[in-house]
Amino acid sequence: MNVFLDTNVLVAASVESHPHHQQAWSVLQRVTAGRDRGFISAHSLAETYAALTRMPIIPRIHPMEAVRIVADNLMPNFEVLPLRTSDYVQALQMVAGGGWSGARIYDALLICCARRCDPERIYTFNLADFRQLATTEMRPRILAP
Repeated sequence: MNVFLDTNVLVAASVESHPHHQQAWSVLQRVTAGRDRGFISAHSLAETYAALTRMPIIPRIHPMEAVRIVADNLMPNFEVLPLRTSDYVQALQMVAGGGWSGARIYDALLICCARRCDPERIYTFNLADFRQLATTEMRPRILAP
């Protein structure tokens, strides 16, 4: 099954003390075991690094450790989809058409990226925003891990 993961699932899977670690870890394990084919946005690589290095945990995740997590645990196991100009145009139209502002553009970009791999599941912990931005056809595919 094709699955697309939001950045928040990647972060939760990468940090054992995260409150959603177990659910996210099980999705990551299905991908690494080859039971699911995993897709992520290239933008999520940078977002994951940023989130890991600024998490308020002790001890803090060192930047080199965050790079290792991204390079060793995510990149080899997922097909990384670059964002295209058409994704940006669609995402901008999506949020502007809905009258939405701010950071919702990043969720819209991930939804546009996810469409390209035709996932059976899109995993996120941000269900409300993703479902609001998605097409009617895509909404049932958006699930929390």
